[in-house]
Order: sequence, then C-alpha cells, then structure tokens
Amino acid sequence: MAIKFQYNKTSLTEMGKQLKVRQRALPTLQNKESALRLEVRKAKADSERLLKELEEALQRYDYLAALWNEFDPGLIAITDVDLYTKKVAGVKTPALGEIHYELKPFNAFVKPAWYADGVAILKELSRLGIESEVYLEKARILDYQRKKTTQKVNLYEKVQIPGYQEAIRKIKRYMEDEENLSKASSKIVKNRHAEEEEASEEL
Repeated sequence: MAIKFQYNKTSLTEMGKQLKVRQRALPTLQNKESALRLEVRKAKADSERLLKELEEALQRYDYLAALWNEFDPGLIAITDVDLYTKKVAGVKTPALGEIHYELKPFNAFVKPAWYADGVAILKELSRLGIESEVYLEKARILDYQRKKTTQKVNLYEKVQIPGYQEAIRKIKRYMEDEENLSKASSKIVKNRHAEEEEASEEL
C-alpha cells in the first residue's frame, strides 16, 4: 500500500498525525490480539471438556442400554434454547442460558420407576452436548476476530507505520534540500551583487 503525500509542510503535518494515530493504536491492538488468542484457547478447551464429560456420562449410563429400548423417545423434547450475548475482549459471543424442554405427561404407575431418572439423564446429556456446541461457536467467532486483529496489527506494524515514517523522512529531506538550495542561491545572488558593486566602484 503506497502512502500518497506531497512535498510540503501540510502533508508533513498530516503524515505525522497519521503516524501518531497508528503508533498509539498498535499496543491496544496487540493486547486485544493476545486476549483473543487466550480466549479462543479457553473456549476450545471448555468445548473439549464438555464433550469429554458427555462421553463419560454416556459410559456411566451404559449399563442402562437395555432399558432404553423400553423408554419412549417422544416423551421429552427440546422446545427452545436461550442464548445471550457476552462480550469477551470487546467481541460479542454467545453464551448458554436456559434449555427449555417439553415433557409429555406419563402415568408413573404404568411406566417403569426409572422413567423419571431417564428424563433427568437425557436433560443432563443434552445440556452437555448443547453447551459444548455453544463454546465451539464462541471459539469460532473469537478466532475469526483474532485473525482480523492480527491482520490489522501486521498492517500497522509492517506496512503503515514504516510507510508513514518513510514519507516523513522523504518530505523532511526534500524540504531541507529546498532550504539549502534557497540559501545557496541567495548567497550566489549576494556575492554577484557584491562583485557588481565592487566593479562599479572601480570605474
């Protein structure tokens, strides 16, 4: 990205302002990038932890496998999942609120005694699965924002800040050269004028 500038004081002032803006913003962006990197790792770890808990829970209830054949799968259903927004390092991410279930009435006298436990087990397993998915989505959003922040950090650090510094150097050098040329030419004019005066005095 070539930085456009002119060889004058106005352009020099503008380049200086732009450089300061980027130099001030860079540490904040770098901190945001580090925070996002950390939060992505935490969200992925939370998702993996919940999946592991889900696997462990499934193994824990493995002994009930034969009984599940008697269980009516239409007895419980998820009707809604409440998600709310939580800001993490300035980024809006999803967080799990309440999971709403619809439980069809059943006759406790006719159905096996473990049906109530079966409902509680299904609620626990579904919560672990849904929460893991929410954390995975949170990690995806944060990682996307981290990549965007990294791009901005690189743009400032490797392109724009050096570009503005170079532009300022060029403008200053040009203005110094102009000043030196101006001084030199006025000196030449002065010397010539002095020589002409001497010559006219000799006559």
